[in-house]
Amino acid sequence: MHKVRISPRKLSGNVSVPPSKSDAHRAIICASLAKGESVVGPVEMSEDIKATISCMKNLGAKIEADGRTLHIDGRDTFGVKSAQLDCSESGSTLRFLIPVAAAGGVEAEFTGHGKLPGRPIGVYTDQLPVKGVRCETSGGLPLRITGKLSSGVFEIPGNISSQFITGLLLALPLAEGDSEIRLTSGLQSVGYVNMTLKAMRDFGVAVESTENGWRIKGGQEYVPGSYEVEGDWSQAAFFMTAAALGSEITIDNLSLDSIQGDKECVDIYRRLGAVIEEKNGILKMSPGKLRGISLDASDIPDMVPAFAAAAAVAEGKTVITGAERLRIKESDRLKAVRDCLSRMGADISETPDGLIINGKERLSGGFVEGYNDHRIVMSMAAAAVACENDVVITDMESVRKSYPSFFEDYRKLGGAADVIMGE
Repeated sequence: MHKVRISPRKLSGNVSVPPSKSDAHRAIICASLAKGESVVGPVEMSEDIKATISCMKNLGAKIEADGRTLHIDGRDTFGVKSAQLDCSESGSTLRFLIPVAAAGGVEAEFTGHGKLPGRPIGVYTDQLPVKGVRCETSGGLPLRITGKLSSGVFEIPGNISSQFITGLLLALPLAEGDSEIRLTSGLQSVGYVNMTLKAMRDFGVAVESTENGWRIKGGQEYVPGSYEVEGDWSQAAFFMTAAALGSEITIDNLSLDSIQGDKECVDIYRRLGAVIEEKNGILKMSPGKLRGISLDASDIPDMVPAFAAAAAVAEGKTVITGAERLRIKESDRLKAVRDCLSRMGADISETPDGLIINGKERLSGGFVEGYNDHRIVMSMAAAAVACENDVVITDMESVRKSYPSFFEDYRKLGGAADVIMGE
């Protein structure tokens, strides 16, 4: 893996962030379940998206890429009896497709790399066996499933990853009978569930909301069509941090009426003190007087690494709570953020579910571990804007997971990011 050396420099100019990875995962799966031809785009061919495309192909879908546009024919999906589904390092791919493959009655073996084999899947190994699906695992991956998913009532905690809820929502319309998902606790990351419901609606599948969950009519069919993927608010946060730390940046491909949960970053950065203007579909950001705030990140955990980098130079104290799920991502992101920003001179400490940051006027810079985690690497690159000295970050290739052109865009904005060749 290579390192990247970033020399502190203000960024300036216009950037187009990648299409939403979260939106694209859902659209690719819905289109692959539709009995006909669909067009999905634009799509950034990140490692996570490649994993979902590969898995849907192995389940029988035909998917062809024409630049950033995917042509998807789902008429042969589930036309296979068995499938090897390598989810690479993508938690979304894994958790979305376990119940989807089960709904198709496919005997499937799920594998993965990096931290993915150890990430929790217990919700499924608890729920699916009583709904006709045998799960063979020694804990995590590999996981082998056999049998066909039957309808019924699924009781799930709302404070686990919303990826489990999305997986069941995508799969249960294909079951013969009606089903219900009942949450046994309050829902977190509601924005991601809303994205799932929108994609399903756009592909012709109806879901009814209930007081504590959803009712899903069985025997439905996904309808082929054209789907436009939104710009990714979670990727915009890295450049919003750079702007808050002293840069002038416009982002031109974000939907200002998006239902992406991470759109909340607009309000969060405004609360922190950044100056944000929204005009004609363009987001313009410039620095302001930053002051620490309290942030409940339970609905937007992916924002924490980027936001913490901005808070590190905000006057006063910032307290982030509700982010315990970050400990089981590509890295323990709370630990990683604390370690990296500390090495760069920040006053930051961990709590079980968050971070406490006492802002400083500047950061010093230095050598930091990228933890092979795309969000850590991009967050520290944004933080470098506020450093006095160079920042060297390991594992720069990890950005391929979600934003392969990140450093290219960083340089287009005037950033100095030089590759240090690794082993």
